[in-house]
Amino acid sequence: MAKSKKENLKEMGKEELEKKLVFLREGLRVIKFKAEGAKSKNVKESVALRKQVARVLTEMNVVK
Repeated sequence: MAKSKKENLKEMGKEELEKKLVFLREGLRVIKFKAEGAKSKNVKESVALRKQVARVLTEMNVVK
């Protein structure tokens, strides 16, 4: 399943990657603030979001 995500990132343009990066970082910020107030039910969610952010950043470096 991760392979299809990478393929989708490779097909995206630079503007689309930037929009996705902003969306993912916002989601990560929301999860961090939820974790401060109470325990999150899905602890792996933040790890998955950080990995997605890294994938997008890697693809943005390749596109340059």
